[in-house]
Amino acid sequence: MPRRYWLMKCEPTAYTIKNLKRDGTTCWEGVRNFQARNIMRDDMQFGDSVLFYASNADPSGVTGLAKIEKTA
Repeated sequence: MPRRYWLMKCEPTAYTIKNLKRDGTTCWEGVRNFQARNIMRDDMQFGDSVLFYASNADPSGVTGLAKIEKTA
């Protein structure tokens, strides 16, 4: 199976890659876009890679890498 990568966007005022490193894991909540929510629920699988994207940051962009540890 090919390796899969997902881009997960977060507001830096809400949660950062440093928070994720400190916490070890997190639950992605509050997704309002139905298509994004469905993809997270139905398509993301254990072991998939995540590009952690900080939006509205200066500069904005990918700030770290993570992995899916548990599916919905």
